[in-house]
Amino acid sequence: MPRRKRATKRKVLPDPKYKSILVTKFINGLLSDGKRSVAEKIFYNAVDISNNKVNSEGIEIFEKAIENVKPILEVRSRRVGGATYQVPVEIRSDRQQALAIRWIISYARSRSEKTMAERLAGELLAAANKEGASIKKREDTHKMAEANKAFAHFRW
Repeated sequence: MPRRKRATKRKVLPDPKYKSILVTKFINGLLSDGKRSVAEKIFYNAVDISNNKVNSEGIEIFEKAIENVKPILEVRSRRVGGATYQVPVEIRSDRQQALAIRWIISYARSRSEKTMAERLAGELLAAANKEGASIKKREDTHKMAEANKAFAHFRW
């Protein structure tokens, strides 16, 4: 948290192949050790694999997967009078997108396929069909928010 002024949002340039800012953000989340070309190769191969498995555009599968994984509610911890409550709050759209990207990548990494492109393609296809680990994470987040709905009046 900066003390003086709010941190400025950086502009992200669209990717060269699909001209999409969302794809660039996803590739940035996929990056490790600053190797952008490797991350781009993995993503584009995953889109091609998912394109071959299903008879529709790979980029549409990707966008549908992100849309399906985006959470609407989450719980935030709030201390009131010595007790900590899990207070459900709505999520801003940019955080929804960031969480969806983070969840898809983390669950793709933990899958058992051979290459990362195959794992990512599998997770994207599962998320597009409203199944898989990233969708389960979203449902668990919503269930937790629903269970703690009684503490919604502690929202700040």
